[in-house]
Amino acid sequence: MRLKRLAAASSIAALAVGALTACTGEAGASGDKVTLKYWLWDSAQMPAYQTCIDDFEKEHPNIEVNLEQYGWDDYWTQITAGMVAEAAPDVFIDHTSQFGKFMGYDQLLDLKPYIERDKVDLGQYEPGLADMWKAPDGGMYGLPKDWDSEAVFYNEKMVADAGYTKEDLWNLTWNPDDGGTFEKFIAHLTIDKNGVRGDEPGFDKNNVETYGFSFNDSGAGYGQTQWSPFLLTTGWTYADKNPWGTKWNYADPRFKKTLQWYYSLIEKGYMPSLAQVTSGIGALDSIKAGAYATLVEGSWNTANVKDAAAKLQVMPTPIGVNGKRASVINSVGDSIYKGTRHPEEAWEFVKYMATPQCQNKVAEYAIVFPSISESSKLAVSAFEKNGFDAKAFSTHMEEGTGVTSPVTDRWAQLVSIMQPVTDEIMSGGSVDTLDQAAARVNETMKKSIGVTDKKKE
Repeated sequence: MRLKRLAAASSIAALAVGALTACTGEAGASGDKVTLKYWLWDSAQMPAYQTCIDDFEKEHPNIEVNLEQYGWDDYWTQITAGMVAEAAPDVFIDHTSQFGKFMGYDQLLDLKPYIERDKVDLGQYEPGLADMWKAPDGGMYGLPKDWDSEAVFYNEKMVADAGYTKEDLWNLTWNPDDGGTFEKFIAHLTIDKNGVRGDEPGFDKNNVETYGFSFNDSGAGYGQTQWSPFLLTTGWTYADKNPWGTKWNYADPRFKKTLQWYYSLIEKGYMPSLAQVTSGIGALDSIKAGAYATLVEGSWNTANVKDAAAKLQVMPTPIGVNGKRASVINSVGDSIYKGTRHPEEAWEFVKYMATPQCQNKVAEYAIVFPSISESSKLAVSAFEKNGFDAKAFSTHMEEGTGVTSPVTDRWAQLVSIMQPVTDEIMSGGSVDTLDQAAARVNETMKKSIGVTDKKKE
């Protein structure tokens, strides 16, 4: 879910002009078996959702669901092409960065009439998740499946050798002036090729063996697994409102100051350069191999590190300027393609996937935190059975320190503006370039659904 996924959105082909009209055929009404195509991008989640599909098919013997998986790099291109050809999957796992675009082109079925008719309780979900799928006109285009937050993944041996306890990790603080005790922590974890730590005399920042901290890329305008856990403690917000913000705050002095601090970690030798982290070997693979001591990552990646050679654990993001922690909370949800020939059957399936009956089973797999509150609590226990301190993620829901991911129909355009600017900053450029970038973003947002509240033509 997440930064890599968002950045990929900028390369997706534009939808063909002209909205498709939903076909409301009565296939299946006579008792004939209906087959639905259901797509997702995360192969790690397939076993959990296949379990739900098997149970659904037992309860609905006239409906068959074929689950198909595509990697993130192909997923949105395939769905877009399918919509153009009027052959998209009946149901697909959608992303908050994408559904606004599809909704704007009238490609998604509005679920609000079905939700009201069948009295689906939106209050069963974790706070804020259902609102992320609502349109400015009141329509709703997805039912939330799960949520995610960020934590700091760390190499247990390196942290123990540095003399830190779990209690120490939960009490780390951050500020943009000197980085607080969090910067001291990563400085001490950084070791040069002569065995000198980053906070010791004689440290050679140009010959580092192990970096105390690392990152995936520059973060564009999102920074979910980069700078957002720090910046969001300063009182900064992505936009004037969420969802459907119309004025974005990329020229805010707090944003500039935080990015300047973030880049300073590279200058000090505590963090690798942008060129290094984008050279082909991902940060997650590098921390698994022991090249980095810590890394901000999302809860969705715990399954990808549980068997790492270097034992990894998670700790919460540091306590920031406002005296609290912060994390982006994002959600994926099931959306229905408006051109489906089987809207009623597709709705029955989407509705089932958003029930405790399904989500409680998904929780047992410890892959995601399900969107339903009771199921989410079960997932915390399952994560802990797998050896992870799941409270590092769930603390943001429990303490209300999560910030819902920004929703707009123009995310691809935003990324195309912000990515080169944050790349330049993380390569040593001036943060004042954000002034012009912010102006361009806000000019783009004048055409968004949040302003016009109209379907795109």
